[in-house]
Amino acid sequence: MELLKNLCEIHAPSGEERPLRDFLIKYFEENPKLFKHEPELIYGDKLQDCLLVKFGKPRTILFAHMDSIGFTVRYENQLVPIGGPVAENGLRLVGEDSLGPIACELKTSDEGHLFYDFGRGIERGTSLTFACDFRETGDYIQSCYMDNRLGVYNALKVAETLEDGVLAFSCWEEHGGGTVPFILKHCCEKYPIKQALISDITWVTEGVKHGEGVAISLRDRNIPRKEFVQRIINIAKENNVPFQLEVEGSGSSDGREVQQSPYPIDWCFIGAPENNVHSPDEIVHKNDIRAMVQLYEVLMKTL
Repeated sequence: MELLKNLCEIHAPSGEERPLRDFLIKYFEENPKLFKHEPELIYGDKLQDCLLVKFGKPRTILFAHMDSIGFTVRYENQLVPIGGPVAENGLRLVGEDSLGPIACELKTSDEGHLFYDFGRGIERGTSLTFACDFRETGDYIQSCYMDNRLGVYNALKVAETLEDGVLAFSCWEEHGGGTVPFILKHCCEKYPIKQALISDITWVTEGVKHGEGVAISLRDRNIPRKEFVQRIINIAKENNVPFQLEVEGSGSSDGREVQQSPYPIDWCFIGAPENNVHSPDEIVHKNDIRAMVQLYEVLMKTL
């Protein structure tokens, strides 16, 4: 789990994904023997801070967003959230401005306003994220930013055996999205892309449990095409991959932007369930991580 730990420790909230993108570029370039087939890395100004990794002749694109939730320093000692982080008194936050590294505490008022407690003023516009405390037990992994560093980890494991496909590491998902449309435009104009898989993390609920397999989402706020989702369910059954079916009426992902795009691309959200969502203590069962990687490997090969 050292790779996942390293991913969780990278400071990359929405709008500041470049450090994680550069980590991934270096990872692919410095570990060529990990990959059965040669990856082609695509990045640059036309993709902003996103990264595409192409293998062979792609039919399917796997989306994994790189960004995390966090906080932005406002005026005086005020904070405003990035995405929807848990905000409780005493949570440890880290970051850096031109004066140096920052390790401070989150404070909340009775009215719900957010502040930081630090020995000096922090430059406005500085982003702060949860301090990483990565914990591994026999059955569980617990850390901040499993959402979505685990989705990124899944993509890297799938890359090891991937022959045909595109891995799309996207930005801004936690704070409204925005990069999926130009990623799709780039890919659909170059390759015969037919479907997209959303490598992201979902919630433990009354119907989705720890340790019972990866969650295949039948719907959230958006509804994918049933015929495509049923194909995925059938493939999971045929390959004996443990899975759970998820039905939610809220929540969203990069799948929303795929569905709203002008391209006729099927999509499905598939991810391990976690508890303590958007907190420093997100927790995922190892069996669900294994099932997630296993299902993605077979789907990227079969679809």
